[in-house]
Amino acid sequence: MIVCMRERVVAACDGASKGNPGPAGWAWVVSDDERTPARWEAGPLGRATNNVAELTALERLLTAIEPDVPLEIRMDSQYAMKAVTAWLPGWKRNGWKTSAGKPVANQDLVVRIDELLDGRSVQFRYVPAHQVDGDPLNDFADRAASQAASAQEEAGSALGSPEPPASPDTPKAAAPRKKAPRRAGGGTSSRTGGGASSRTIKAKFPGRCLCGRSYAAGESIAKNAQGWGHPECRTAEA
Repeated sequence: MIVCMRERVVAACDGASKGNPGPAGWAWVVSDDERTPARWEAGPLGRATNNVAELTALERLLTAIEPDVPLEIRMDSQYAMKAVTAWLPGWKRNGWKTSAGKPVANQDLVVRIDELLDGRSVQFRYVPAHQVDGDPLNDFADRAASQAASAQEEAGSALGSPEPPASPDTPKAAAPRKKAPRRAGGGTSSRTGGGASSRTIKAKFPGRCLCGRSYAAGESIAKNAQGWGHPECRTAEA
C-alpha cells in the first residue's frame, strides 16, 4: 500500500493480451513528477482478453492506492475508461444489462472497480498508445504489461525488477539528418572524382556509356561529364 499523503498522485495503468484472447498481463505505475516512475507493479493473468487485462490493471491500481489520495489516472484503453465512467451508471440502472438487454461483459471486474471508486477523487485522462512523444507513464505501464503477458511472471519496483524493455509497437524517433561536409570554398560537397556526381541510380532503360560500352536496364549508373554511364567511368569534366 502507498501511504504517503499528497495532494494528487499521477498514475497510469495498462493491460496486454498476446492473441486476444491469449497470454495476458496487467501493470500500473505511479509517478512523483508526472513523468518518472516512482513505483510500479505488473502481473500475469494466464489466458485472457485485452479488455479483462485493461480492467484488471485499473482494479489493481485502485487497490494499491489509499482511497483518500486524489488520483489522476492515464489510460490508453477507451473501453476500460468508458466502462467505468460513461457506461457504468446505465448498466446499474438496467440491472447490469446493456442497452441491448445482454449481460454486461466482465461484470465482476466492473462491479469491483465501481466499489473502489466510490467516495474517492479520481480524474481519468485518455492518452494515445505507442506514440514517439507519447505519455511516458502510459508507455511504461504498456511495456510492463506486455512483458508480464509474455513472461507470465510478476514484476515491480518492490521486487527490484529492471525497467521493462521498449515496446516494438512504438515507432522510433527519426534520427537527425547529418549535414554534408563543407568544402574549403564554402557550400556543401555533393560531388566526387574531380567534378562528377557521386549519386548512382538504377537505369530504367538500356543505354551506352561515354566509354563506348553499353549498360542494361536495372544496372547501376552515375552521371558522367556527357550523360549517364558506368560509375567507374566518371570524368573530371562537368
